[in-house]
Amino acid sequence: MAERDEKGWIGASIERGCSGGAPLRVSTSYSGAIIEIPIFVLRGREPGPRVFVTAAVHGDEINGTGAIREIITSEPFTILRGDVVLVPVVNMMGFDQHMRYMPDRRDLNRSFPGSAGGSLASRMARAVYDAIVEPCDYGIDLHTAAVRRTNFPNVRADMENPALAKFARAFGTELIVSGRGPVGALRRSACDAGKPTIILEAGEVWKVEPAVVEYAVRGITNCLAYLGMIDAPIKKPAYQIEVDSTKWLRAEHGGFLQFHVAPGDIVEAGEALATNTSLTGERHNVIEAPRDGVVLGMTTLPSVAPGDPVCHLAYPKARALRKAEKVIDAMSDDHLHERTREDLARNIVVQDHEQEG
Repeated sequence: MAERDEKGWIGASIERGCSGGAPLRVSTSYSGAIIEIPIFVLRGREPGPRVFVTAAVHGDEINGTGAIREIITSEPFTILRGDVVLVPVVNMMGFDQHMRYMPDRRDLNRSFPGSAGGSLASRMARAVYDAIVEPCDYGIDLHTAAVRRTNFPNVRADMENPALAKFARAFGTELIVSGRGPVGALRRSACDAGKPTIILEAGEVWKVEPAVVEYAVRGITNCLAYLGMIDAPIKKPAYQIEVDSTKWLRAEHGGFLQFHVAPGDIVEAGEALATNTSLTGERHNVIEAPRDGVVLGMTTLPSVAPGDPVCHLAYPKARALRKAEKVIDAMSDDHLHERTREDLARNIVVQDHEQEG
């Protein structure tokens, strides 16, 4: 890739082969104090692709923040070609308040590419888009499930886009969910501008979970290796399933849930996912899988009202499921896939349906 004009780029003051901080001013607070986003840039000695890695676009989703900090502090790879722009927290205002949204109650991840003359969220989105997204060639945006939910690690990308599909597969998660993403999302706006961008959904809010951080760092390393920015082998997943159909199963009755599955589990049609009971254990109903699938995510809050989301299923092709099931059965307990399933399951009490009295 030819050397580009770097005048005005946020990392222009950092020499090739070096790394350093380059904070970006994005707004001011109610008191007029300057608000900056901390950015860390890794530069290779040779020209190459430029990749942004962002986290906490939703201010309470900090697993990605932990992953980016791990890269900065542990240096798991050396950039030889191109540049990596690391942004541990995008929504600094939400992050400071442990909140998903901006102070104007808008969702920053529905505000891209933004407007310099719009709302607070729109102005901040524009500043981030112009300084971080626009100068880059690829992007990786790190997310978690929403509050009171958890996700098994999965990449989301528009798999109808050949360049984006290759980038998504290189990340190396077992599960890939195809879709363009919602209007106003950072990754959709970046893709619309010709910057192939994927997101990782993994874990839950307000936590830095070790297995999720390991997934994220491994995936980012894989993507940089795929782009030829580092000299490292790509670590392929034990299996990889791509889906374009998912569904949240919801509670039909208020009550207290007894879970029978955990994130990452493969389930069969008719299998019990959770039993809804009264507070004294009287059974209301059993929530069952409508078809074969994978548990993409689920609630971590056992008390539910009618309509509350309980279990998020992804629906791969039957042949892919059976193949994945065989691979999982042969995995050792210390495999990252299994350690992640075990870690995420610790947030809920899982009991075999047959053992209920």
